[in-house]
Amino acid sequence: MKLLLKFNLVFLLVFAVGLGASAYLARDLLQRGAHDEVVEQARLIMESAAAVSTYTATQVQPLLQNQMKYTFLPQSVPAYSATEMVNALREMHPEYAYKPAMLNPTNPRDRAQDWEEDVIARFAKDKALTEFIGQRETASGRALFVARPIRISNPACLSCHSTPAAAPATMIEKYGPANGFGWTLGETLGAQVVSVPMSVPFERASQAFAVVMGSLAAVFLLIGGALNLMLWKLVIQPVTRLSALADRVSMGELEAPEFAVRSRDEIGTLAESFARMRASLVQAMKMLDV
Repeated sequence: MKLLLKFNLVFLLVFAVGLGASAYLARDLLQRGAHDEVVEQARLIMESAAAVSTYTATQVQPLLQNQMKYTFLPQSVPAYSATEMVNALREMHPEYAYKPAMLNPTNPRDRAQDWEEDVIARFAKDKALTEFIGQRETASGRALFVARPIRISNPACLSCHSTPAAAPATMIEKYGPANGFGWTLGETLGAQVVSVPMSVPFERASQAFAVVMGSLAAVFLLIGGALNLMLWKLVIQPVTRLSALADRVSMGELEAPEFAVRSRDEIGTLAESFARMRASLVQAMKMLDV
């Protein structure tokens, strides 16, 4: 087997192992980055909804207290305002979603679906759990969701949700007496859920992965070509010439031309050693002729 072929086989093995390891690490790193990006997007929407809820509770709700005696205004409810804010965002990005999913909601649109009930049950089982991150399939593709528990910590909130008799008459008139009552302090009533699509960040990660692996493959091939050229010019070609000259001398062609090499590396040392051996052989042949 030729030396150059052996070198290329070893290089291809190293190339395959290196490219495989790089692919594994790059893919894992890029997918982790895409996942973290989606989580941050979901948390940003969650925090935005929380900010709107706080604004509604502290600044809008007090202004509407007198009006609530005559008609119930859902705009004064923090959860309603947060949902409406995200719904406005969904007009441009319908794949995003926010919902205060409740087991026993006042507003029917907030009633939890089956998978949301499972998330609420997880929060009810583990009171120390403050956030849950998961994935699910949707009509627009795979989505990541971030959920946080809804628990009543302010006794004032129970004034509207303890019994129908204690609730404002205007709220009963709008939503009826069947839902949104019987809440207790500290109970896990539901979960705020934000869903964010995973397709776009992961598509970008796949594109980045293709660019990275293509670049690595090109670099490896460029290095391989350069090494092959250096090996051919600096090792294979001189050794081939020296081998051919050695064959001629071994066949008795003592007048064969000298092997000229100017390098001071191992090939130059080998050429000098061959020149000395050839001179010794010529001297020995002359002594035998005498």
